[in-house]
Amino acid sequence: MDARIPDKLYFKIGEVAEIVGVKPHVLRYWESEFSRFRPAKSTKNQRLYRRQDIELVLKVKDLLYNQGFTIAGAKKKLREESPAIAVEPSQSYCENERKKTLLKEIRNDLLKLRTALGGRLFL
Repeated sequence: MDARIPDKLYFKIGEVAEIVGVKPHVLRYWESEFSRFRPAKSTKNQRLYRRQDIELVLKVKDLLYNQGFTIAGAKKKLREESPAIAVEPSQSYCENERKKTLLKEIRNDLLKLRTALGGRLFL
């Protein structure tokens, strides 16, 4: 566990850029180059990075900046280290977003019902 990464579930691109020490456009570029690197997206289409995404970004940065690998070389090195692992956007995040949307719809329906009943329903 990297001590530089705060204890949170999700991070926005600006936070990750600050933690890793690169500009946000570099993170977006690496996302297009490294297939294992696909952060989840919020309902507002913001990238949401998890701890494992940040750890991968730190590994990529080390390979490129410190060890002198090219993008192609870093891709190959990552494939050799863990070929069976594929990082996919968080399924639980997508599921939570669907649940959150459903709960908002239920709440709105209840508010409409309260209005129809003359305000006699408490939420």
